[in-house]
Amino acid sequence: MQNWRIKLSLFLNYFVFAILLNSVGTVILLMQKSFGITKAQASYTEPFKDLSIAIVSFIVTSFITRIGYKKAMLIALGIVSLVSFIMPFTSSIVMVRFLFAAVGSSFALIKMSVYGAIGLVTKNDKEHISLMNFIESFFGVGIVVSYFIFPLFVDKNNPASTSWLNVYYLLGGISLAAFFLLLSAPLDESASKTTNTENLINDFGKMFRLFVVPLVLIFLLCAFFYVLLEQSIMSWLPTFNNDVLKLNEVLSIRMASILSAAIALGRFLAGLILKRVKWLYVLVACLVVAAGIVYFAMPAINNFLSNYHGNGINELKDIPAIAFIFPLIGLFLAPIYPAINSVVLSSLPKPQHGLMAGLIIIFSALGGSLGSVITGHVFQNYGGQRAFYFSLVPIIILLIALIVFNRLQKKYTAVSKVELPIITDPISEEFKQ
Repeated sequence: MQNWRIKLSLFLNYFVFAILLNSVGTVILLMQKSFGITKAQASYTEPFKDLSIAIVSFIVTSFITRIGYKKAMLIALGIVSLVSFIMPFTSSIVMVRFLFAAVGSSFALIKMSVYGAIGLVTKNDKEHISLMNFIESFFGVGIVVSYFIFPLFVDKNNPASTSWLNVYYLLGGISLAAFFLLLSAPLDESASKTTNTENLINDFGKMFRLFVVPLVLIFLLCAFFYVLLEQSIMSWLPTFNNDVLKLNEVLSIRMASILSAAIALGRFLAGLILKRVKWLYVLVACLVVAAGIVYFAMPAINNFLSNYHGNGINELKDIPAIAFIFPLIGLFLAPIYPAINSVVLSSLPKPQHGLMAGLIIIFSALGGSLGSVITGHVFQNYGGQRAFYFSLVPIIILLIALIVFNRLQKKYTAVSKVELPIITDPISEEFKQ
């Protein structure tokens, strides 16, 4: 298979960061136990990850192609390897937040580079959207793995123990292995280079000019609300299992893996389905089913709680069926993010993929950060069920935004795949129409 080594490297890079980034829900639960903090305090862990992603993306996106995708990924893997090996020697909320800031900053480089590199190793739009979904599905596999790695280091007899920090020895080793695999993988980046000699200030300005394109604006709205929706559920599902469904800490973490497994499976299946079915039909159907799961699952949870009189669930056999059903929402949320990313990226010339990837990351990070903070505060003040009912709002917004996005994408591709007129001033009259 052509480009197999670099493709394998892209998969492994995403796998590593899936474990690190999406352990935030697990860490939120464990910090409440180990450090004695409130849900509202724990909710601010996510912004250290997401805002660092947004800030680094904002700074680097305009000249990521000058750095080089491969070099940027090597820098990112080196940073997380170092910080992971330091983590077990610390035991404080400050260091945990520093870790997520470092991981977030590094992921900004990884995601921009992976999204840019996909365009370099695929031949057409269908291959692009398929590889995008397969890579994102492997990201989901990494998330599932994280839910099983962390409990191995949790002291069941002492919930306040910080023994779980030793997991970072393992994660540092995986990051180091990913570093050396990438180092040995060839990547031809010539197609991503522009032929102009503009300075970095002009390159940076190009990112802002993208905002005048309606297609880009509505896409960023979709990305923002999708990640707000996904992270509000993913980051708080372990705490929901623990506080609302009365599962112990280890079961709460492991049961949250169902959501991630569903996302991974959903993206894998989408990689097959989207080769044959128009993306809009698939995504609209998925959102309708996801809304139905939220609408019917919360009353079912109420019914369980009204009939439950125990002191807590410590065995797998005692877990209520609804704890298995609600996380299946991930199966239907899964195809949305990689599909819309692929649609907008494959609509643009390859030299602009780095710029667009940067904007994707910035708005995704802002959405994830806001979603986690809002859910944490609603959870603390009004309970977990109302916090998850909140997910119906971004689902409705996404349904409307995707229909508009599809119409704009049709108009844009009808014009032809040429350098975006907004990159050179003034804006062409052809594209204004």
